Amino acid sequence: MPANRRSEVDAAVADVDFDANEYQVEFDTTKGKIRLNLWPDVAPGHCKNLIGLASIGFYDGIIVHRVIPNFVMQVGCPEGNGTGGPGYTIDAEFNEREHEAGVLSMARTSDPNSAGSQFFICLDRVPHLDRQYTAFGQTADDDSLQVVLSIGSVKTGAGDRPVEDVSINSASVTATPKSA
Repeated sequence: MPANRRSEVDAAVADVDFDANEYQVEFDTTKGKIRLNLWPDVAPGHCKNLIGLASIGFYDGIIVHRVIPNFVMQVGCPEGNGTGGPGYTIDAEFNEREHEAGVLSMARTSDPNSAGSQFFICLDRVPHLDRQYTAFGQTADDDSLQVVLSIGSVKTGAGDRPVEDVSINSASVTATPKSA
């Protein structure tokens, strides 16, 4: 069982204020930078969870363990095989946002409330994921989307795992005050 990182994440997000700030998470990957704008209006719990995990360095060094062309790239497993997490789960926040290229959504098991640290970014429009998985952000710009799409085109082997590792070097969070 992985160490439970909940108390670290809770401490890291103690000052997060979605009313006062816009938040962006940036993943510096071996393929380039992916900047993600978050959607706290539809999934505040998921946004806080990602901010917290990114803030404590949870994602640093983690590999993209699953790539399915025209579907998703998935990352966030500390084991590197899709079985690990942060030692806790969060409840689903299904919403009306559509799963299209560049949309950030939370991976889970068949239990809707089993999400933890694994997330995916859509490589195309994937309507069967709508209202079944929690969409909670989107690539912030075209450069970020192009990095996602380049990861989505890497050669894969068994279990849809990239043949050559693609990893997150580091993650960071930026808070920008909302204009009055």
